[in-house]
Amino acid sequence: MILSDKRILEEIDKGSIVIEPFDRKCLGTNSYDVHLGKYLATYKDDVLDAKKHNEIAHFEIPEEGFILQPGKLYLGVTLEYTETHGHVPFLEGKSSTGRLGIDIHATAGKGDVGFCNTWTLEISVAQPVRVYAGMPVGQLIYFVVDGDIETLYNTKGNAKYNHKTIRPVESMMWKNAF
Repeated sequence: MILSDKRILEEIDKGSIVIEPFDRKCLGTNSYDVHLGKYLATYKDDVLDAKKHNEIAHFEIPEEGFILQPGKLYLGVTLEYTETHGHVPFLEGKSSTGRLGIDIHATAGKGDVGFCNTWTLEISVAQPVRVYAGMPVGQLIYFVVDGDIETLYNTKGNAKYNHKTIRPVESMMWKNAF
C-alpha cells in the first residue's frame, strides 16, 4: 500500500518521515518531489572494478547548468535529506525528467526502513541534456511495511551508506566479501 498525501503529512507530523527542506508545494497525491542537489561526481577511472574502491571526483553544478553526456555515469545527490522510520521509501524519476532522456537510478530505487540521508542518484542520459541544481528530478513514494522490523538501516553496523552527506557517494561494493 502506498501512502497518500494526507498520510505522508501525518507521518511527517509524527516524525516517522522526515524531509528537509520540506515544501508543501512538492507534495503530490501519493509522492513527494525531490530536487537535484548542487553536487555531481564522476568516477576517476574509465574502467571500474567491483573488488576495489573506485574513487570519484566531485564538482559543483554551475549556475548556468551542466551538460550531461551519453555513455557517462554521473552520480548526483538529492537536495533533500530524508529519514524514513516506519515505511519503505522508493525513489522514482519524474515523467518530465524521463521525457528529457534522464534516468536517475540504475538499480537502486528502493531505500531501507531507517535510511537517514540524502539520496545518491545514478544518472545517465539518452542524449546531451543540461541540468541545473535545484531542478525537480524525482519523487519519493512511501510503502507500508507489513510486520515488525528487526534491524533498522541506521542501526546496522555493516550499513555502507549511513554517513550523512550532501555529496554523492561512490559504490561501496568493494566492502562486500565475494
